[in-house]
Amino acid sequence: MASQVVSTASGLSRADVAFPAHADASRFLAPLGRFLFAAIFLLAAPGHFTRATIAYAAQQGVPLASFAVPLSGVLALAGGLSVLLGYRARLGAWLLVLFLVPVTVMLHNFWAVSDPMMHQLQQVMFLKNLALIGGALFIAQAGAGPFSLDARR
Repeated sequence: MASQVVSTASGLSRADVAFPAHADASRFLAPLGRFLFAAIFLLAAPGHFTRATIAYAAQQGVPLASFAVPLSGVLALAGGLSVLLGYRARLGAWLLVLFLVPVTVMLHNFWAVSDPMMHQLQQVMFLKNLALIGGALFIAQAGAGPFSLDARR
């Protein structure tokens, strides 16, 4: 059964009236979401400066891998920090889209993989990146939200 949100005369929902802490707690969802979203980029970015990652990308056919892979690390780091801190988060989200689109198509091309296990792994990675692109596009449109450096301006 679907629950309905009914507003009171004050504009608060019944849930907010019954559980006033809910109204206060919900303002923390945006910074928590930014933290969880940015974490994957911030944790993965340092790996983009290693010989192993550059060699793997070159093996996968990434052109100019010795330049492109570290550049992708800079995009992931800058975009991730921007979203995390909520500083020019819309621009940071576009940096993440710029990072994700070529990586998704070039490195997670599951349609070209014949080994069944690798095919499945690359398909999951491809779909994960599509979800990340969707999240980045949402941030690019909606902005950082509360508790951000953008909100202070």
